[in-house]
Amino acid sequence: MLPRSNSSGKLFPFIFNKLNVTPNEPFAPSFQAFFSTRIVGEKPILVRDFIHSALYDPNHGYFSQRSGAVGVLERSIKFNQLEGRKAYMKHLDKIYKQSGIAWFTPVELFKPWYAQGIAEAILRTANLSVPLKIYEIGGGSGTCAKGILDYIMLNAPPRIYNNMTYTSVEISPTLAEIQKQTVGEVHGHLSKFKVEHRDAMDRSGWGDVEQQPCWVIMLEVLDNLPHDLIYSESQVSPWMEVWVEKQLDREGLSELYKPLHDSLIKRCVEILELDKNDTKQSSIVSKAWSKLFPKPRRCWLPTGCMKLLEVLHAALPKMSLIASDFSFLPDVKVPGERAPLVSTKKDGHSSDYSNFLYAKGDADIFFPTDFWLLERIDHYCSGWLKLQKDKSSLQGKKRRTITIDTSSFMEEFGLPSKTRTKDGYNPLLDDFKNTKFYLSVPTHNIN
Repeated sequence: MLPRSNSSGKLFPFIFNKLNVTPNEPFAPSFQAFFSTRIVGEKPILVRDFIHSALYDPNHGYFSQRSGAVGVLERSIKFNQLEGRKAYMKHLDKIYKQSGIAWFTPVELFKPWYAQGIAEAILRTANLSVPLKIYEIGGGSGTCAKGILDYIMLNAPPRIYNNMTYTSVEISPTLAEIQKQTVGEVHGHLSKFKVEHRDAMDRSGWGDVEQQPCWVIMLEVLDNLPHDLIYSESQVSPWMEVWVEKQLDREGLSELYKPLHDSLIKRCVEILELDKNDTKQSSIVSKAWSKLFPKPRRCWLPTGCMKLLEVLHAALPKMSLIASDFSFLPDVKVPGERAPLVSTKKDGHSSDYSNFLYAKGDADIFFPTDFWLLERIDHYCSGWLKLQKDKSSLQGKKRRTITIDTSSFMEEFGLPSKTRTKDGYNPLLDDFKNTKFYLSVPTHNIN
């Protein structure tokens, strides 16, 4: 089973002869959206800015409009009391129908066991000779924070819990308040926990460089980070940036293509091309074939992820990172490599859009994570990949990284027996085949 709720789009979870259009010529007859164009003003905007507004704008963004976009279970699911998969799915369907919630995160569905697995991974890996400092980006309902604090309070030496700090960086004011309430259920946690209502991608919000080791947790964050889109009219045509603009003659939006110029987009393309720098140009045969049978290409780039990691590496150079997310998404209708699922829910039923421009604050936009690319971006932002251009540099990697399946992570650090039904079926291990964990820790080469 793939981790998609039958009540919403999401449950869980890591490239170039010029196009014949002028920089200001709208050219996207098959990509038009007939809805309010309040997201786009008089000037075109990059796709990442459109997505950011559609999801996070305080007035009409998806997460701002929907206080129930992220749900909180009243009580933990008693998996050991369920007969098997059929009983679990029936119970899950009942929960969604009764709650009216768009989706529950895995840390919520499997509380407290999911968060406790993460806490155990941190305790096994962290340098506990210094106070434990944890940051969580996009903490949802606060269930992960509470689960981790509970586990450390009960299982770690008292000095670890007494001296630790846990900071949630949350862009949604509604979720920030929910997190305070959730963690505050245990009074002792309040002195360790705080919420900072801000955008984690804004470097100024992090203040001075933090020189002490710390942990950063990102659960189902990468999938909702803004992405950019590049387009090529054929296999050998140059890549173009995609912008979004208002149509002049009707109430809708269209795509606009421009030569690559944006620095974030160009850096992402550079990372994708690093392994191809020494390859030869396309053969004459392949170029001729491309002219006879041109095939347009569309490629989504995780520029939001890159910007966030650049900020984190600059502000927290000794951070250790735990991230989990989708490795692929089923039934995606939007075209392009690494394309998002754009899902909306009306009258209790979910439906997916075939065009990202249709999202107008009523739809979740979430992307699969290319974990190979995530690792390269991580190394790039740490400074190591940049050094490889200097052939005389012998400096080693600044990060040790690993990508593992969710089931492997939980079998190593969690308590899988707690999420197993009577007949042996385990939804945490069996149902989340398209999700992975990414762990990244600093090496002695960080200076």
